[in-house]
Amino acid sequence: MCKRVKWIEVVVKTRPEKEEIVSHILYEAGAVGLAIEDPQDYVDLSKEKDSWDYFDINAIDLDMDTITLKAYFSESEEVEKIIDFVKERIVKIPQEEEGYPYGELILNSVDDEDFANNWKKYYKPTKIGERIVIKPSWEDYQAGPNEVVVELDPGMAFGTGTHETTSMCIEALEGYLNKGDHIYDIGCGSGILSIVAAKIGAERVVAVDIDPVCVEVSKENIQLNGVEDRVEVFKGDLFEVLEDRVDLIVSNIIAEIIVTMIGDLDRFLKEEGIFITSGIILDKKDLVEKALLENGFKILETKIKGEWVCIIAQK
Repeated sequence: MCKRVKWIEVVVKTRPEKEEIVSHILYEAGAVGLAIEDPQDYVDLSKEKDSWDYFDINAIDLDMDTITLKAYFSESEEVEKIIDFVKERIVKIPQEEEGYPYGELILNSVDDEDFANNWKKYYKPTKIGERIVIKPSWEDYQAGPNEVVVELDPGMAFGTGTHETTSMCIEALEGYLNKGDHIYDIGCGSGILSIVAAKIGAERVVAVDIDPVCVEVSKENIQLNGVEDRVEVFKGDLFEVLEDRVDLIVSNIIAEIIVTMIGDLDRFLKEEGIFITSGIILDKKDLVEKALLENGFKILETKIKGEWVCIIAQK
């Protein structure tokens, strides 16, 4: 288990139309977890009788004009610099350029257990794509015909399957991964994409993340799903721990990092291999597509959900 550490919780209250840009800023700042409390989700989930038969929408006072984003940063990081960056991008610059900030900031200090409990309040079984169901480890779920259930305890690691970038990567894996493929998962977070890949037919998966907490959480989730014979996890900076060429690489990080690593993919991707990448905000789509084309990739598909993009390319 991960040792208990203290975390800084940065709470941003903003308008729904600013969710994507605020999320992007928090990820750029280095958030290792992001919980989004959107009142519209309560309205939608209250209609799902099978999963939410105990949920009383009338018991909650909902402000439909405000959503709350909770981002988590380790106290061991340069917290003051992180907070200054977030304040500048969310408050100062928008105030100067648009006349109002993107949102209101609140800072809290929390520990691992508090963070985990926050996830449990909002994280329910979710079906993604044709047959993948992401089930939190503390919830019961009866799988339907042909459904593939992935059990997950995200802990302090980003990657519950509910975010647009993760769900688009899962859908892309369903469409482009072939049985017996060898793949790399770069920036594995909670291990969700590696586990999905193994459960739908990948023969070997190597997952990599620079964050030791993500590595530990990924290992726990891999064991929880019984795929440790096919999935290995390493701590490292992108490709420093990788050697072989594989059939498919999936990476859900941010556009700027994706662009810097595209030039190295030749060394790790087989001829006609598939590259699935997300974590790309919409206004960075052209930047990533340009880098892919300049490095000899053919873009097979571009998925868009809200303000987020997933690109599937082939070498």
